[in-house]
Amino acid sequence: MNIEQNDGKIVAISISCKRGTIKYNVEEVKIVENYGIEGDAHAGDWHKQISMLSLESIEKFNAESGHDVKPGEFSENITTEGISVLTSIPVGSLLRIGKDVVLEITQHGKEEKEGCPIFKKVGKCILPREGIFARVLKGGIVRIGDPIKILK
Repeated sequence: MNIEQNDGKIVAISISCKRGTIKYNVEEVKIVENYGIEGDAHAGDWHKQISMLSLESIEKFNAESGHDVKPGEFSENITTEGISVLTSIPVGSLLRIGKDVVLEITQHGKEEKEGCPIFKKVGKCILPREGIFARVLKGGIVRIGDPIKILK
């Protein structure tokens, strides 16, 4: 039996129609099992269907760098609040978002690419260091404000 702990919430949802572009924010999305976010260029049959970054990481970056990067500009799909260090969630862990969506954490960080839009704009990107990636085990609709629970 899983013990659920309420850990955070969604503060932004971001998608893009083309890879290599900054994502734009939306109020809600349909997350499709074994695929990712409907309409997002990074969805597909692979292990990085959804990317997540914490608002705490973005705010820390802005405070230290003097920039004003907004949620989605680091190319994350879901910006969280309340889970300050997403990379502390072990690979293989399950997250529930809202009532229905279940994600499996598949990777911490990624290789940083100098060609990504935010890297070109501010000289670095924190998603490769502080972001996490997941695949969709169960789909559904998610909205800004939905709770995120780590399933133990």
